[in-house]
Amino acid sequence: MSDLEYIDVNSHKILGSLDGNSNISGEAHSNGNDSKKFKGEDKMDGAPSRVLHIRKLPGEVTETEVIALGLPFGKVTNILMLKGKNQAFLELATEEAAITMVNYYSAVTPHLRNQPIYIQYSNHKELKTDNTLNQRAQAVLQAVTAVQTANTPLSGTTVSESAVTPAQSPVLRIIIDNMYYPVTLDVLHQIFSKFGAVLKIITFTKNNQFQALLQYGDPVNAQQAKLALDGQNIYNACCTLRIDFSKLVNLNVKYNNDKSRDYTRPDLPSGDGQPALDPAIAAAFAKETSLLAVPGALSPLAIPNAAAAAAAAAAGRVGMPGVSAGGNTVLLVSNLNEEMVTPQSLFTLFGVYGDVQRVKILYNKKDSALIQMADGNQSQLAMNHLNGQKMYGKIIRVTLSKHQTVQLPREGLDDQGLTKDFGNSPLHRFKKPGSKNFQNIFPPSATLHLSNIPPSVAEEDLRTLFANTGGTVKAFKFFQDHKMALLQMATVEEAIQALIDLHNYNLGENHHLRVSFSKSTI
Repeated sequence: MSDLEYIDVNSHKILGSLDGNSNISGEAHSNGNDSKKFKGEDKMDGAPSRVLHIRKLPGEVTETEVIALGLPFGKVTNILMLKGKNQAFLELATEEAAITMVNYYSAVTPHLRNQPIYIQYSNHKELKTDNTLNQRAQAVLQAVTAVQTANTPLSGTTVSESAVTPAQSPVLRIIIDNMYYPVTLDVLHQIFSKFGAVLKIITFTKNNQFQALLQYGDPVNAQQAKLALDGQNIYNACCTLRIDFSKLVNLNVKYNNDKSRDYTRPDLPSGDGQPALDPAIAAAFAKETSLLAVPGALSPLAIPNAAAAAAAAAAGRVGMPGVSAGGNTVLLVSNLNEEMVTPQSLFTLFGVYGDVQRVKILYNKKDSALIQMADGNQSQLAMNHLNGQKMYGKIIRVTLSKHQTVQLPREGLDDQGLTKDFGNSPLHRFKKPGSKNFQNIFPPSATLHLSNIPPSVAEEDLRTLFANTGGTVKAFKFFQDHKMALLQMATVEEAIQALIDLHNYNLGENHHLRVSFSKSTI
């Protein structure tokens, strides 16, 4: 017999256990008062172990559901269900995987079947179970392990499929029909998080359709999200969600960027320029997507392009508190540097977050300006990202204005160039529905994304150009095709200045430089 422990699943006694308690509930400080002991900070204590103790499980919960809790973090090597006590032990292959799981669930309370459950390190370093008495759990575990092992060779990205039936998978496959207004990974996260902890999302385009795989921590959350959201429009009259269960039960995301994200692994690289979806996953997924053309599925809404723009402008986001595209389009910006600011500089900076229609610097208060965006979503985005940022050395304040539009000066009236109409500007980033620019909206950052670089322009040319805006270039990296690059300034303020000065800068050969904020670092 191991000197660690031997668990007899009939009596739930631990013989020779490390903590010296004779009963399994002694694992979690046996004091007969579970509810008091397992509040917040106490549930994650103890020395790390690859065996995790899970408590307060709903009575009808299955082995599959408990195993699914651990799958996103690594291979599950053993499980012991103590149904009479509403507890389970889950053993992961490595202590590192267990630590990642505990850390994640300390920030996001895990739920099974709508009930919060509690996870902590076990005092036991491994599980030794009697397989003849634990047959059902072992069968489920073996099915998961077999598929995990079979799928390991997928180049860097593992997809595990188990005995989980489609209706129990924690992974949803999502197709968006009528995508007249862009849907970002962050929008999906915000909508689907209403139904439980979203662990991972992969987005990609297949057959000219925006698609996503989204993994919950719990299959029940996936079921609730599907019931509530399938067939719903994200925006008015467009962007219809078509949701089904995936046969995949685990996604291993390689990169955290605007195309894919693993919320359990903030340490992943951004992998700029890399495809979000591994070809091996794409092949596995192709079999599933063909099933989506089912009778009764929502047919595309025949909205002509002109109406699409109107639908986008009038769109109100589902489940987005305080964000309405039909809301106020005019922003009031104050505490500007009145010696430096111009309508053009405001157009360029605020144009990162939407299509600026008009700018008016106030005649009697030149440190303030009104900026009219194309819709309420864009004004909200610009306010969220730019309020509190530094522009020309001053921290600017951005709020929603009570004005509905920005008035142009009466004809013949000279207002010293303080008002400008940009309604027909060719520089609008978001005029085209479905533009990639919608996928690349990030807060101001020291790292800038440069594109539309002609072949003749070298790294040194760009370093010199950006240094001339008054800042320090800390790092530079060309993408493989040399048409795009990342450039890092010393501070966010310097990057804002560089973007204002150099977005649309003429680099020659009919190439105008495109500059935007990146969430990557070099």
